[in-house]
Parts: sequence; C-alpha cells; structure tokens
Amino acid sequence: MAQKKILIVDDEIGIQNLLTRVLKGEGYDVRSAGNGGLALKMAQEDLPDLVLCDIKMPGKDGIEILAELKQMSPKIEVIMLTAYSTVESAVTAMKLGAADYLKKPVDIEELKIVIVKTLGIAELKRENLALRQQVGLRYGIDHIVGKDPQMLKIFDLIRTVAPTPSTVLIHGESGTGKELIAGAIHHHSPRSNKPFVKVNCAAISEELLESELFGHEKGAFTGAVRANEGKFMLADGGSILLDEVSEMSPKLQAKLLRVLQEKEVDKVGGREPVKVDVRVMATTNRNLEEQIQKGAFREDLYYRLNVVTIAFPPLRERKGDIPILTRHFVEKYNKEMNKKIHGISREAEQCLLRYHWPGNVRQLENCIERAIVLCPGPVIEIDHLSPDVVQAAMRPSGQEIKEIQAGITVAEMEKKLIFETLKYTQYNRTRAAEMLGISIRTLRNKLNEYRSEEAAGEGYGPFSTQAC
Repeated sequence: MAQKKILIVDDEIGIQNLLTRVLKGEGYDVRSAGNGGLALKMAQEDLPDLVLCDIKMPGKDGIEILAELKQMSPKIEVIMLTAYSTVESAVTAMKLGAADYLKKPVDIEELKIVIVKTLGIAELKRENLALRQQVGLRYGIDHIVGKDPQMLKIFDLIRTVAPTPSTVLIHGESGTGKELIAGAIHHHSPRSNKPFVKVNCAAISEELLESELFGHEKGAFTGAVRANEGKFMLADGGSILLDEVSEMSPKLQAKLLRVLQEKEVDKVGGREPVKVDVRVMATTNRNLEEQIQKGAFREDLYYRLNVVTIAFPPLRERKGDIPILTRHFVEKYNKEMNKKIHGISREAEQCLLRYHWPGNVRQLENCIERAIVLCPGPVIEIDHLSPDVVQAAMRPSGQEIKEIQAGITVAEMEKKLIFETLKYTQYNRTRAAEMLGISIRTLRNKLNEYRSEEAAGEGYGPFSTQAC
C-alpha cells in the first residue's frame, strides 16, 4: 500500500520538526510548510491525504487555509491544531469540514490515534462513495438477475429482512452469488448510507484475520508498526459481510460470538473494548449443522448467526434463469469489449441448459466471457463455448443411463449414443462426429450400416432419414 501523505502547516519550526520526526517514524510521507501560501502551493503540486494545520499564523490563518484546501479537493482531510482554543473557532473549523480539532501542546499518542482514525474513515468514505455510485446497479433487487420462483421468494425475503437489524446467514454453493444477496439486504436497509464492509474469511490466515476483523494497537505483534482500525470498527453504523464464515478458527469464532453478544470488539493488544453498532451477515458453502457435529463450528455462534436463513439455490436447480443470465452477460461483455454480439444460437443455448454448472453463475459468466472473446459475431455458436462444457453436456444424463437395461450389447449402446447425439445436434453430422470423438467418415459408415439393418428389419428404429 502506498504511503499516506501528510502536510504539516505551522509557523513554529520546532513543532514542524517534532511532528515530522514522529510521523515519519510511523511510516508516513511527511512534508512541512511554515505559512499558508507555501502550504497551498505544495498541496496543489502534490495532493496530501491529510493536513495538520495550526490556526493562528501570520498571513493566512488556519481557517482560511482549511477553506481553500477543501475547495481544492474535498478528499483532503484536515486536523486543526491550536493553543488558543475557542468554541467559536472549533465550530467554524468543523463546519468547513475539519476532521478533528486538537489543542496545543499536542499529546503525541493522541495525535497518532486521531490520524489513524481519520485516514481510516477517509479511506472507507472513498470506498463507499465508489460503492454507492454502483450499488443501485449491483445490489438493487431489480438488478439481481433471476425469475425462477425460488429467486422470487428470496427477493421477497430480502425486502422483509432488510429493514430489521437481525443477523442473516446465507448458505449456498460457491459461485452462486451469495454476496449479491448480502449487498441487497444492506442496500434496502436503513443503513444503506453507511459502510458495507466485506471480509473473505477463507482468504486470510488466522493471525491476520483477527487483526483484520477486530483491529490492533501499535506493537501488538511483530510487524504492527502502527495501530489499525478493524473492519468491525470501520463498519460502525453499517453492515459487515463475513464471507465463508465456516473457515474461521475456533478462537476467532469465540471472539465473534462476543461481538454479537456484547456489541463491542477487543483490539489485539488493546486494553479496553470498543463499542460498535454493526449489522452482521455471513455466508457459507458448508452445512454448518454437520460442522457442529464434527466440532468444527460453535453451536452457540451458529444460533447467533442463524436468526434469518437464506438458502441460495445452485444454478442447476434454476435452469430457467440460464437464458436470462446468458443475455445479461452478453450485454455486459459487449460493452466491456466493444463488441456487437446479438445473441446465442439455439444449439449453444441447449448445450448451456444441459450442462450441470458445478461452478454456478460464476462459471457461466466465465464461459460467456470466453465466448464473447472468441466470437467474431454476430451470434455465439457452440464452437465458441468451452470444450469442457460442450463435452460434459453431451454425456448421457443419469436418467438416460437408468433407461439402459442390463443385457444390452455394446453395439446397441453405440447405436443409441450415435442417434441421441445426432438428435441433440439437430442432425448436424459434422458436429455429432466431433462430440462423439470419431471421424465424419466413421459416422457415415455407421449410419449406412444402420440403414442397411433397418431395411432388413434388424435395427434401432425408427430410422431417421435426416441422419442419413
């Protein structure tokens, strides 16, 4: 992560030197200026993340500098410093957008804490501004693709649950889109203008995850060169999504249970708990009741999380949504790649409908993205789909296998497979031969053989003249 840039503005050279030395030791990129004119010029040339600004200075005072900095960029955070604190000056500074207001002589440890908090909040503001710009498209219910009856029930449940503060457990297979459900709940809740913080519990080691969730104090462990606000503190007033919560260690499960019960977090190396107001949502692709039986998940935590349960169906159980999702992804990647693909052929769509989709919606999206890349236009054909998808889609289903009776000969099975493949490809012999892994000549010879058998009254009929 890039160093945060801090600009110190103070007419006392001793204060400049002290704060510069201290903050450089904390890992910040620090510059200083002795007057407002120089400070504004430096800020214009290289925008700082945060400015520490004295109020009483010759020339431009701190209030004027604050106003011009905020006009230059609202993203600049400003902490005011003064030895002449008055209610009036504090109110004026806060109205103009100052992040905080500290009295001189400055308590160095307090200043460090205020800087960390201010920069953390600023970063979260930027993330949430970007999120809010997209949230209507990404997380609004109307923009979650799906018309299957199961999905419609989930949409109704989102509308019911969103206004409440209850915890929500969303379970479903990987790639189904569980994060979208959590985002929709936050978006439709009274907390929608507050942070929505996501944490992937499966992607972070136990040691780092504890700090990531609950924060740490400087020196709490090797490498903790500065204090860190945890995700729960950053999500205060909003919502937090614990993605794949089942991957948490027993130790962290106990700490999470305490957060849910007491509404407070214990920072690593901290002395006092910190109160938080956070709506907790969690996802899992595991059966947590089975995990409880194995001793891998706490039963008391399960009941705390499982106030409201949303079961997200796998794609294979809502195949009616596959054509809708396909059109959605075609439109999406048309825009991203500046293409003009009009749609997908019937043969390719039938292949998508027959496939099992173990990777769910994420896998379907990857498949369509690949097809858009390979398709010269205007229609995606079966050739543009992943060979793995095509080959798996052509394998006989479990039901078809059950229909094959014991005692059937290999020759009869071969004939049945050839005719089923021809039927699926709408009697396209070239495509059928490719799917069967044989040459077009071999297929033609087999069909001639079957036609001779049918003429003699021996074959697998009725024989389709289309196949010949």
